[in-house]
Amino acid sequence: MSTITLTARDSVTMWRRNVRHIMRYPSLTLMLIAQPVLFLLLFVYVFGGTMGAGLSGGGGRREYLTYIAPAILIITVSSVALSVAIHVAKDSTEGIIDRFRTMPIARSSVLTGHVLAALAQTAAAVAIVLLVAVLIGYRPEADAVGWLGALGILTLLTIALTWLCVALGLAADSVETASNTPMFLMLLPFLSSAFVPTDSMPAGLAWVAENQPFTPIIDMLRASLEGTSPGTDAWWAVGWCVVITALCSRWALRLFSRARAV
Repeated sequence: MSTITLTARDSVTMWRRNVRHIMRYPSLTLMLIAQPVLFLLLFVYVFGGTMGAGLSGGGGRREYLTYIAPAILIITVSSVALSVAIHVAKDSTEGIIDRFRTMPIARSSVLTGHVLAALAQTAAAVAIVLLVAVLIGYRPEADAVGWLGALGILTLLTIALTWLCVALGLAADSVETASNTPMFLMLLPFLSSAFVPTDSMPAGLAWVAENQPFTPIIDMLRASLEGTSPGTDAWWAVGWCVVITALCSRWALRLFSRARAV
């Protein structure tokens, strides 16, 4: 077998292992899904009337639901990514990764297995959250191209944030630390165009919101689901995801190799 074939086989094996672990602890998956669903219901039914009236052209809860639903999908991706850091730190601190290092398997497959499992878990979580949004009145107007764009950016973001959390999990000295260090991924969407347009913010805060990764990603997803052109947001969104993936995957592999050398 070639090196690529062996790496793919080992990665699939690790993916199966991680999926089994996810299925053994359904309470964690339910919590990861419940959090964005609660955000969705809270912002639509508690704040939606007032927040919708503040949108360009005015509106109510239905208009605010259309505005906020894509942002909640992004928060769902971030929520699942946080759990990856916990799983990686748990493997690392309990010595499972050290045992894997002694086995004749591809080095990268241990980490790639976590990424592939996170993709499957994220797909299920996003589908459920989107279904809840549709049940309470969300109606995407995307065509086939729009749905492809939405699926593409959600996939790229999932890969990027998962590699980031894999690295954070390896860098953490305990599971507790790993559960706290990625929390900024849940806070950054609040400092973006997720819940209100950036032009409604004070000048300094608006500059931060407009120049952080989540804003173009959310704006691209919102435009794709609304059936409009994302414009330059698409380039910025894809660029941020590619850069984060490249840097964090290299960081994670370096942490893994350094620990192996020790």
